[in-house]
Amino acid sequence: MGLTFRSLFRADSSLRAGVKDDDGFVIAIRGAASVCRCPACGGVCDRVHSQYRRRLADLPAGGVRIALILRTRRFFCDAKACARRIFAERFEAVEPRARRTSRLDDVVHCLAIALGGRPAASLSRRLNVVVSNDTLLRLVRRRGPRSFPPPSIVGIDDWAWRRNQRYGTLVCDLERRTTIALLPDREPATAEAWLALHSQICVVARDRGGGYAVAAQRALPHAIQVADRWHLMENASSAFLDAVRKSMRQIRTAMGAGVIDPSLLTFAEKLQYEGYLRREETNAAILSLKEQGIAIKEIVRRTGYSRGLIRKILCGQRSDVFRVRQSSLEPYLPWLDEQWGRLVVEMEPPSGGRFGSADSAVALAS
Repeated sequence: MGLTFRSLFRADSSLRAGVKDDDGFVIAIRGAASVCRCPACGGVCDRVHSQYRRRLADLPAGGVRIALILRTRRFFCDAKACARRIFAERFEAVEPRARRTSRLDDVVHCLAIALGGRPAASLSRRLNVVVSNDTLLRLVRRRGPRSFPPPSIVGIDDWAWRRNQRYGTLVCDLERRTTIALLPDREPATAEAWLALHSQICVVARDRGGGYAVAAQRALPHAIQVADRWHLMENASSAFLDAVRKSMRQIRTAMGAGVIDPSLLTFAEKLQYEGYLRREETNAAILSLKEQGIAIKEIVRRTGYSRGLIRKILCGQRSDVFRVRQSSLEPYLPWLDEQWGRLVVEMEPPSGGRFGSADSAVALAS
């Protein structure tokens, strides 16, 4: 059934019965020890006050849900100096007042951390683990953030609670490649207060904005500020693409591709070419208005186009004929070609035989 009883509960617990019902397997368990230690004073107690049943969810086995009925006893504590008079016996695999075993709680917590509330709840239903999105979020909050050693090299950047509306600040330990803090906003004062609490930081990697620069300079004047690699590559890429877009007409002329013959285009290319002609008409109308000395605000009012689009047209960034979109499969094409070539070689029949070898059949099946 896949349930390791001795690894879940201590050796002095006993399995009483197992029943199959509509929801899965129900297993009855009770403690077999005659004495129990008080969690407050640690004294050994043997007088039983009463007992009650707890229903616990455990990891599914073979796609079937497992429920544990744990009969728990209450003991008297006879130590006169102990403030607790009655206590319930403890089990290593179950937290007090918990409704799931510890190992199932760990799995649910990992799902919540990796996926969040609703996606993790949807996946847990596929795994036969009944848990709601609110329960997942409560579990993450209850366990709290993980402790981390004092960082010396950190990266700081903003992130979106809700795009274009609310932003926060993300702080990462670049040596251990892990997130260590999420700040509620991206104000320089908030980042400065957090950095001031970690005076051991010697390097701060940030974006090119001035807010985090001011915060790091005030809180950590001794720290070295560097531009992080992602923003350097992103800025360089954006600058290169902008320069290419502004020079597309000259590039086509130099390549001898200034004139396009519509009869040689495919159906999809014709659609793009017709869209290009419509854009050229709009571009010519807006450029003529600009040549007449009309301000951008007035052009926006007359044409109804956005200010950003008009700025692109005036900067020459809307003159491309064919818009190339990279497929998500593009980075994996060399690997696929290599695998296909290997498979073809393995499937070639040996000389004088009709069929390939057993290794080729295995490779085809895998």
